[in-house]
Amino acid sequence: MKGKIVSLNIRYVVYAISLALAIAATYFLFPQDDDFSHYFEVGKPWTYEALMAPQDFPLYKSDAELEQERAEAMKALEPYVINSQDAIHNSQLFVNNTDVILSARYKDWVVNRLSEVYEIGVISLQDKQELERLGVEKVVVLDGNIVKRKEMMNAIFTPKTAYDYILTKANEESWIDDNLLRSANIAEYINPNVTIDRVKTDQAMQIIIDGVMLTSGMVQKGEKIIDKGEVVTEKTYQILKSLQRVVDGEEELHGKNDAWRVVGNVVLITLLFVLLMAYFVLFRPKVLESIRATEFMILMLLGMLGLLALVTQYLELNEYIVPFAMLALVVRVFFDSRTALYVHIITVLLASQMVPDATEFVFLQILAGMVAVSSLKDMNSRAQLVKSALLIFVVYSVSFVAMELARGVDFENVDWSMLFVFGLNSVALLFAYGLIFIIEKVFGFLSEVTLVELSNINSPLLMEFSEKCPGTFQHVLQVSNLAVEVAKKIGANALLVRTGALYHDLGKMVNPMYYTENQTGINPLNELPYEEAAQVIISHVQEGVKIAEKHNLPYQIIEFISMHHGCSKVKYFYNSFKNKYPDREIDERKFTYPGPLPATKETAILMMSDAVEAASRSLKSYDEDSIRNLVEGVVNSQMADGQFRNSPISFRDVEIAKRVFVEKLKNIYHTRIQYPELKNNKEDKGALGEINKTLKKVRTPYRFQKK
Repeated sequence: MKGKIVSLNIRYVVYAISLALAIAATYFLFPQDDDFSHYFEVGKPWTYEALMAPQDFPLYKSDAELEQERAEAMKALEPYVINSQDAIHNSQLFVNNTDVILSARYKDWVVNRLSEVYEIGVISLQDKQELERLGVEKVVVLDGNIVKRKEMMNAIFTPKTAYDYILTKANEESWIDDNLLRSANIAEYINPNVTIDRVKTDQAMQIIIDGVMLTSGMVQKGEKIIDKGEVVTEKTYQILKSLQRVVDGEEELHGKNDAWRVVGNVVLITLLFVLLMAYFVLFRPKVLESIRATEFMILMLLGMLGLLALVTQYLELNEYIVPFAMLALVVRVFFDSRTALYVHIITVLLASQMVPDATEFVFLQILAGMVAVSSLKDMNSRAQLVKSALLIFVVYSVSFVAMELARGVDFENVDWSMLFVFGLNSVALLFAYGLIFIIEKVFGFLSEVTLVELSNINSPLLMEFSEKCPGTFQHVLQVSNLAVEVAKKIGANALLVRTGALYHDLGKMVNPMYYTENQTGINPLNELPYEEAAQVIISHVQEGVKIAEKHNLPYQIIEFISMHHGCSKVKYFYNSFKNKYPDREIDERKFTYPGPLPATKETAILMMSDAVEAASRSLKSYDEDSIRNLVEGVVNSQMADGQFRNSPISFRDVEIAKRVFVEKLKNIYHTRIQYPELKNNKEDKGALGEINKTLKKVRTPYRFQKK
C-alpha cells in the first residue's frame, strides 16, 4: 500500500512538472514579435496571403489629413498677448529728447500718434509672422492676467507698419512738413509693446489639437483587409498603416499593457491544459495511469503548435499547410475517437491564438478533425489513411469556399489557390503512417496496423510455430476464434485478443512432444514424476516470454503469454499427485503457474477461451447440455480461484462469454447426417467399396486428451 502511494505521488509530481513545462513552452511558441514587417505601397499588388484584422483597431488618419484638419482648426485659435506699459515711457522719451528740434505742436501730434499705435499694439515682426502662419484672425490682449479686449490680427502694428501709419497720418495734415517730421527719428521711439503669452497660447493650441480626432473609424476583428494579389489603394494603404501602427506599438490601444498581456496568455493556456487533464480525470483515468500515455498527449500537442510556429513565424507560409488533422488521426489509432477529438479541439483552440483569422481557422480545423476521427474507425491498412486524407481535403475545400461565399466574396474572386494548400495538407497527412511506427517504438504503443501484421499466420514466427507444433497451432486458432467472438460481444479489442491468442502458447515450441495435442501415441510425461511433469507444462509460459522477447514482440502481446494461465494449477498432475499420495504434504508452488493474473479484459477473455477450448476436446458427448456444463464448470472454477480479480471484466461480461462459448462449441462440434450405404451393388467391389469399408471403421471422431 505504501509503495502504491509513493508511486502515485511520483506520478503526480511528473504530471505537475510536465504541465508547467508545457504551459511555458506553449507561451513561448505564441508570437512574441509583433512587428508588422510586410512591405506595401499604393498601386502595388499585395504579395502576401489574405490579411484579416487580428483584433479591433482604429483607422488612423494620414499625416496630410491631420495637418489639414489641424490647420483648419487653428483658424479658431485666439492667441494670448501681453500689453506692456513701455509705450508711455517711449512717448516721454520723445518729448524730453532735446536733440529733436520740433515745436510743441509737432511734439504733441507725434505723442498722440504714438499713443494710438501703442493702444492698438505693436508686435515684433517675428511674432506677427508666427501668428500669421497659424492663420489666426484675432488675438486676446491681456492686461496682466485680465483679458483686456480682443483685437483683429491685421490691426496690430509692427514697428515698421506703425511708423508708416504715423507718416500716413502726417500726410493727411497740411500744416506738417514731412521732411521736418522725418528728421525727428520717430522710428527710434516705436518698440513692441505686445508680446505673445507662450504658456497660455500653447495651452489654447493644445486644446485645439486634442480636439482633432486622430482616427476616422474602427476596423473590426476578423474583417478582411486585403486579398493576395489585390492592388493596394489609398484606403487600403491607410488601413495597413493603421494596423502597422498598432502592431508595432506606436500607440497603446485600450490601455494595452505587456504585463497584462502575458498574464492573459498564461491564464488562457493554463485553462485549456487544465480542461485537458480534467477530461482524463473524469472520463479516461486509464490514460493518467500511464505516464507514457499522458506524456505522449502533451508532446503531440506541443509538436503541432511548434510546427505551426515554424511554418507561420519563421518560414512565413500559410498556416493551413500544417496537417492538424494528423493529431486526431494518430491519437485515434492508439486511443478512442472521443479522446482524439477532445485533444484535437484543445490543440486547435491554442493554435488559434497564433493565426490571423482565428474564427476561420477553428471552424475548418475542427471540421477536419471530426472527419479524421469518423473516417478512421479501424486503421488496419494504408488504404484507410489515403481515404481519410481525401475526405479531409474535400471537407477543407468545400468549407473554405462556402465561408468565402458567405462573406460576400464573388465566386470568381474566391482564392482558389487555397485548394492547392489544402492538397499539400492532405499529402502531409500520409506521413502519419510512418509517424505511427515511430510512436510505437518510442512510447510502446500498439496500433491496429501492427496487430494486423502480427496476426498474419504467414509471418516467419507463426509459420515456424505451425511447423513445430501443428496440434498446438490448431488449438490457438480455435482459441482465437472463440476469443474474438467474445471480445466483439462485450466491447473489448477483438484484434488485440486475436493476436494475443495466436502467440499465447508460443513456448510449446521448445518441447512440442510433451503436449498431448502434438503427440502421436507415446506421452513422455508419463515417465516423469508428477512435480517434474507439472514443471515441464508450466515452463511453456516462461519459454514463450523468452521467444517473444527474442523476436521483439510488443509487451502487450507478451502479456497474453504470461497471463493466459494466471496463477492457476496444473490440475491433471496436481489431482493425480493428491490421489496417489493423499497423506503426503504437497508443495503447491510446483504445480502452480507463476502468473501474473490477467490485468485486462482481453487477457481474461483469452484465459477463459484457452481453458474452455482445451477442456472441450475431452468431452464424450457434444450435446448442448454437455457443452454448457463444461463451460460453466471451467469458467466458474476460474472465478472461484480469483483469476479475474485484477481484470476489469464484469459478471455480465462473463455471462455473455459463457453464452458465446456454448454457441461456438455447438457449431464446431455439430453432428453430421450419416450417409446411406449402397446394398447389392457391384460397384461396392471397386474403389467405392473400399471407401465404404474405410468409413465403417470410423466409429467415433478422434479426441484430443485434456492438457
